[in-house]
Amino acid sequence: MQQSLTADKTKWLYLLIGLAVLLNFSGLFIPILAPDGMLYAVIAKTMVQRNDYVQLFVHNANWLDKPHFPFWVTALSFKLFGFTTWAYKLPGILVMLMGAAYTYLLAKELYNKQIALWSVLILLTSQHIILSNNDVRAEPYLTGLIIASVYHFYKAYTRKSFGQLVWASLFAACAIMTKGMFALVPIGGAIAGHLAITKQWKQLFNLRWLLAAVLILIFILPEIYCLYQQFDAHPEKVVFDRQGVSGIKFFFWDSQFGRFFNTGPIKGHGDPSFFVHTTLWAFLPWSLVLFAAIWHFIKTGVKDVQKREWFCISGALLTFLLFSASKFQLPHYLNIVFPFFAIITAQYLVGLQSDKTIKAIRVMQIGVVVVLLLAIGALHYFFKPGVFSWHIAFALFLWLGLLLILPGNFANTDYRQTAFRTLIMAFVLNVYLNCSFYPSLLKYQAGSEAAVWINNNNPTNLPVVQSWEDANYPMEFYLKQPIIVVGEDGSGKLPPPPFIFYGPAAVASSFAAKGYTVEHLASFQRYWVSRLKPAFLNKATRDKLVTNMEVVLVR
Repeated sequence: MQQSLTADKTKWLYLLIGLAVLLNFSGLFIPILAPDGMLYAVIAKTMVQRNDYVQLFVHNANWLDKPHFPFWVTALSFKLFGFTTWAYKLPGILVMLMGAAYTYLLAKELYNKQIALWSVLILLTSQHIILSNNDVRAEPYLTGLIIASVYHFYKAYTRKSFGQLVWASLFAACAIMTKGMFALVPIGGAIAGHLAITKQWKQLFNLRWLLAAVLILIFILPEIYCLYQQFDAHPEKVVFDRQGVSGIKFFFWDSQFGRFFNTGPIKGHGDPSFFVHTTLWAFLPWSLVLFAAIWHFIKTGVKDVQKREWFCISGALLTFLLFSASKFQLPHYLNIVFPFFAIITAQYLVGLQSDKTIKAIRVMQIGVVVVLLLAIGALHYFFKPGVFSWHIAFALFLWLGLLLILPGNFANTDYRQTAFRTLIMAFVLNVYLNCSFYPSLLKYQAGSEAAVWINNNNPTNLPVVQSWEDANYPMEFYLKQPIIVVGEDGSGKLPPPPFIFYGPAAVASSFAAKGYTVEHLASFQRYWVSRLKPAFLNKATRDKLVTNMEVVLVR
């Protein structure tokens, strides 16, 4: 009887997990978003072109900011599949999905299979996870690697297994080689937090953790070697406008602690409440349930700490508090604790017993669903996306139908009514965003659009010149030939005519005054699509914010 009941509670979950995986692949062919995603793509492309996997370059200049691991993985993908959008995004999505698998494994170890399945669904339908699998940077890698490391450290602790310790240390090292030493905060916070709260002092000071530190140090030696070769062995190089910069010191201190204390070369301005309101939208449509889950977990857990697991809450909240105290804050930083958030939320939802609480959560989530539906309607009305075909409308219609029908199969006092309603809303929102909104938005990333046009309309392979912008990366990545960059006003060393020029309309027309013959070829509208403003989202006022870009033939 119990097995039949469990099967009834989970039979829909396998199908929905499969659809959630597809949802996270739905941004695979959308052009890479500038500036950061494009920058990382250009760095990996340069690695392959130079056949140099030790040094990082941007525009032929030494680049010191992020470690090497994501660039190595992306470069391998480029070597296998070519310089394409999907080849750039695929490794990050796969590592993130690996993280979802490890979220399942950890939740199953800590709770049960049903909570594990819901944890995966909540993770894969949280807003910023889906967004990060479209706008791939370091976060999909970090999220997958960190939760993998926590799982293997947990197994090393419970089974006293050296093999598990090696795997845990390897994943931790890869996370460090993705973002830096702060990747250890959620990993160490999860393990040490649980042991400290449950007063397992002997386990906390076990020599296995010292062995893990040694293993991690061994596994990050490739990163240290690369930094030494590019920077420490060449103090004459100018980096951050000065000489004598140590890449190893930057890796261990300035890139992380320097940002935290605001003493490094890259500075920011902190706001203690930043990640609270970031979580509110980034973990949609589950964020309000998460807040309730954290409150309930702490409120009930402190009454008997020995009967609870503290891995998830420790790893998540320590990282959250540390980031909140930092002076350098960006929304995507929080993704790395989303697997913990998903497990905390799932165990709360599945464990709800009080009819009063279930009804309160149901009303709250109906409000979230209504607000999101209204937001989609308003966005569609004002933005008027250029990409919106009948099959997109049909897919949305199906999901809206499920939103109305499926939750009705469960009683008002069954948590699954609220959970399925929330889940389906995530599909409705992100099918619209990834199939209609973002493909339409990226039409305004003029550099990538112009590069594709030039690739298809430059049969004689004429030289291509671009005037300098804040970020030249879209043209540089997507153009299938070398690009020549000149000043913002078109000044600089030009190739012998004829050549193709891409830049603002005013700069393109200025070549005529210099004695050249200018032939108009194509026009594009440019906007910094990662910095959306209401006036741009409203088609009626959009033209006031876009810059007219032209592709011209200069003779």
